[in-house]
Amino acid sequence: MNQDDTVDAGPAMLDAFTHPAGSIAVSVPGGATAWNGTLLHIHVAPSASYEMEEVHEATCVAGRGIVGDRYFSGTGTYSPKPDVREVTLIEQEALDALSRNDPPLQGGSIQLLPVDHRRNLTVRGVPLNHLVGRRFRVGEVILRGGRLNFPCKYLEELLGLPVYLPLYNRSGLNCSIERGGVIRPGDAISLLEGNTD
Repeated sequence: MNQDDTVDAGPAMLDAFTHPAGSIAVSVPGGATAWNGTLLHIHVAPSASYEMEEVHEATCVAGRGIVGDRYFSGTGTYSPKPDVREVTLIEQEALDALSRNDPPLQGGSIQLLPVDHRRNLTVRGVPLNHLVGRRFRVGEVILRGGRLNFPCKYLEELLGLPVYLPLYNRSGLNCSIERGGVIRPGDAISLLEGNTD
């Protein structure tokens, strides 16, 4: 087989419902259900430590991620470690709270823009902490919530801002893609009933 015959399978990804957190949560009822959200921003970075770039539409591929993003191509900081990271989300409400210095865990307010937080999707009205083990729709794409993201010192170093403690327990959600497609800012986000189609 020559080089032209090989197919790029991409980096090793875990399905959200096989991750330890997702596999437990998928069989436990509960969580917020009466909500409707909106996709505000989409960001990708071509490689680790590169600045995030805002895009006005993105193609999501099941088992891979967002075309053009570092984790799709396997060039992200954490790509060598298989995990749920095809798509990452963060709530605009968490960014708003940082700008209010809420909670007051640092010397004052922090302005963290959607381009800064290193997550792919910035959303509003979506209770991300309740979506581990749940299926939800973003436009035509179906995502599976795998695990809560956690703040890291790497982000603090990149930004030069004390965001580790203020983002604790509200640093977003890591997802796998069940059904791919194209997403755009303004797309509706909603919870899907059940854990299979």
